Amino acid sequence: MTHRIPHGKGAKGPDELRQQIEHARSQLGDSVSHLIGKADVKGRAQARAADMMDKAGAMTVQLRESAAHAGHTAQDRAAAAGHAVQGRAAHTLERVPKPALVAGAAGAALAAVGVLRRRHHH
Repeated sequence: MTHRIPHGKGAKGPDELRQQIEHARSQLGDSVSHLIGKADVKGRAQARAADMMDKAGAMTVQLRESAAHAGHTAQDRAAAAGHAVQGRAAHTLERVPKPALVAGAAGAALAAVGVLRRRHHH
């Protein structure tokens, strides 16, 4: 099989011919490497799977950190709300006169006794 060199592409001397041959070898090597890479489907699939596992692991860590942060934030807010309710209750108790509290407690006790008597008789 003979290969023709297109007109005007021939080497003008032995040094230029060597350079053309070296260039052709380099291109052929690159082409072969590229084809081998494409043919290695199993290797590419394994590399992609490893990349995806790394990404999944990183996302898991990030989600755990986000969940922990959200938990701490919720806990802090709940504690602050509890303290606020305590403060309001204490303030309300300070404002309501003690005789009114005693009267309210006595009324609640009488109502409870009445309910218990009714249930006991029926």
